[in-house]
Amino acid sequence: MRALHALPKAHLHLHFTGSMRHSTLLELARRDGIALPDQLVEDWPPQLSAADEKGWFRFQRLYDVARSVLRTEGDVRRLVLEAAEDDVRDGGRWLEIQVDPSGYAARFGGITAFTDLVLDAVREAERATGLGIAVVIAANRTRHPLDARTLARLAAQYAGRGVVGFGLSNDERRGSTADFAPAFRLAERAGLLLVPHGGELRGPEHVRLCLDALHAERLGHGIRSAEDPALLDRIVAAGVALEVCPVSNVALGVYSDLTSVPLPTLLAAGATVALGADDPLLFGSRLAGQYATMRAAHELTDTTLAELARMSVRASRAPDDVRSRVLADIDAWLAADPATMGP
Repeated sequence: MRALHALPKAHLHLHFTGSMRHSTLLELARRDGIALPDQLVEDWPPQLSAADEKGWFRFQRLYDVARSVLRTEGDVRRLVLEAAEDDVRDGGRWLEIQVDPSGYAARFGGITAFTDLVLDAVREAERATGLGIAVVIAANRTRHPLDARTLARLAAQYAGRGVVGFGLSNDERRGSTADFAPAFRLAERAGLLLVPHGGELRGPEHVRLCLDALHAERLGHGIRSAEDPALLDRIVAAGVALEVCPVSNVALGVYSDLTSVPLPTLLAAGATVALGADDPLLFGSRLAGQYATMRAAHELTDTTLAELARMSVRASRAPDDVRSRVLADIDAWLAADPATMGP
């Protein structure tokens, strides 16, 4: 078997705070005297479940505590750089990192100032690591849809200047998805990729709603599309990519174990799948780990793993020259003798 860390790939589902290294979380918390819950210290990675609202509340509380350790511009720059370094170590060649600026606005001078800071940090990280990076601005579905419209206008202002997409995150069981359609129309008119979360905590009916009301071009998760063959056929015909995050699916209780994640069903139907790590800080697994777990759980061949990597690149907003280069390097990985590779 070829080394998965050497397989070139794109990373399309990574949340900003959730990308933080656990060691960085502990260091920043110590610096400012922030008391972290046991689940983020000795019991890390935490035991999670999102089977009900109470379980999701616990998950969100841990996320909010983690976000609170980011106190300075230097902290933000460090997070972006370390996320880039970790992706490069895992074979990442292109990253689209998702952030909700409103979650940081109070501490960093507003949503525009924070977005400027993130994009500057992205440019620094690109120069330092060679990784191509873009930003997806995401609204929070637990907030008012008017807030989402404000963020959509913000994203539109930065279209072509580092922001490539507009998303909708948090517990998909909360709020009314259709109410966010006006925000997505603003983003659509600006030429941004439309990437709402859907089809993880809710089933196929919510995937349809994301397609119909939000005109989703890529779905954050979308894994439960596998439950409805007609819907899956529609997704394949429309070329909608699915950002599948196996380790978080199991951690949140969507599936009982990794062998139950229906990746083979999606692939057999011809779906475009991009494996992502979601929130490594809370789930304890980064990009290459998603490929490794699916290889082990479903006995995937290197040919299939290479095609997963190709799909991640094709589903990205990477420039054409970057795509061509990475796709050629994937072919080279598959052509290489496994005996010449490291572990």
